[in-house]
Amino acid sequence: MMEKLKAVKMFKTYSKKSIQHIYRFAKWTLVSMVTGLTVGGFSTLFAFMMNSVTDFRSKNDFIILFLPLAGIVTVFLYSIFKYKNDKGTNLVLSTVHAQSEIPFRMAPLIFVTTILTHLFGGSAGREGAALQLGGSIGNQLGRWMRFDDADKRVVVLCGMSAAFAALFGTPMAAAVFSMEVVSVGIMYYAALVPCAFSSLIASYFASNFGIHGDDFSGIVFPELTPLTTVEMIALSILCAVISIVFVIMLHSTGDLFRKYLKNPYIRIFLAGCVIVVLTLLFQTRDYNGAGIAVIERAINGEAVPYAFLVKMIFTAITIEAGFRGGEIVPSFFIGATFGCTYGAFIGFSPSVCAAVGLIALFCGVTNCPITSMLISFELFGAGGIHYFLIAVAVSYFMSGYYGLYKDQTIVYSKYKTKFINRKTHQ
Repeated sequence: MMEKLKAVKMFKTYSKKSIQHIYRFAKWTLVSMVTGLTVGGFSTLFAFMMNSVTDFRSKNDFIILFLPLAGIVTVFLYSIFKYKNDKGTNLVLSTVHAQSEIPFRMAPLIFVTTILTHLFGGSAGREGAALQLGGSIGNQLGRWMRFDDADKRVVVLCGMSAAFAALFGTPMAAAVFSMEVVSVGIMYYAALVPCAFSSLIASYFASNFGIHGDDFSGIVFPELTPLTTVEMIALSILCAVISIVFVIMLHSTGDLFRKYLKNPYIRIFLAGCVIVVLTLLFQTRDYNGAGIAVIERAINGEAVPYAFLVKMIFTAITIEAGFRGGEIVPSFFIGATFGCTYGAFIGFSPSVCAAVGLIALFCGVTNCPITSMLISFELFGAGGIHYFLIAVAVSYFMSGYYGLYKDQTIVYSKYKTKFINRKTHQ
């Protein structure tokens, strides 16, 4: 009799837990659908606008002359919204850490100002805007749904993943990136289902409206040999070093700007003038905008030897002066062009080295090894899995505790099974 009562009690407990799991699954599935469609819609519009202004700029070179004025408009818009001390993507990470609150007004603000940057030729990516756009919308959706702080942070991650997936067409990497980038060494697995579903929905939504990610799966990766292994390790180490230099360059430039050019209007105007002058000196538009065309050429085995260094300079001036955008696509540019140059120098496939360099540099600046592996599959296919495994492992190890985002937390050491809980180097 006692055994029967015990069995009935266990069955009731199991049934109750099962119902709770089903309820939670249904809840987050619905939330991910709403977030994926909402953020996917805004991100698709954003991607369409980005493509349109990039095409317009490429056909009207003179428009870059108005970049300094676009900078003044950017600062003015942020002052109107009373949002002068913008932390950019760091604010999204800080929101997940429950250290601050991301305002909904960031969404239209980052949307418009990033378009301005790309229209007039600032050197920046688009993912920073995507993460801020998705995080802002996700946070507002969490408010409207009257979620508690913990669940609201999950929706923020969900929005980040959806925006990243819509813009890049890489739903696997997007689903993991938002969970991995906030705290290095741990993953916010509570957000796995909503991030995965919202990424897939947003990516599918965007692709149905003609927004497709890059596909470089045509690269042929030769069999890995002891010699090529050593060559890839060397490339990955060099990319890790460059990632550190890039991070230091970004933040040092920002510190110098803020120290000697305290007025944001003067700062961004002069920086815009510098970008214009540099563009005219180099007599090319390769370093303006995100530089997707240059990345494609590098993957095809063609790159100017010093292109990676020039892009670092252009991006540091643009982003740190106050223009809006992101640093991840420029890191793709830097890694791909350096890898291509490295391959030509050692006599190994420049295309393969460009792909490896792109992934290694991305891993070095973001401290996201799992995302790096996933994005390598989605961009280049699984044929180079061994090459990318080397690139990710070595770059993650050798890049130290440097990172693009100062609010990114290194929870566990890269070198010991030790809890350190510290911010990245700037």
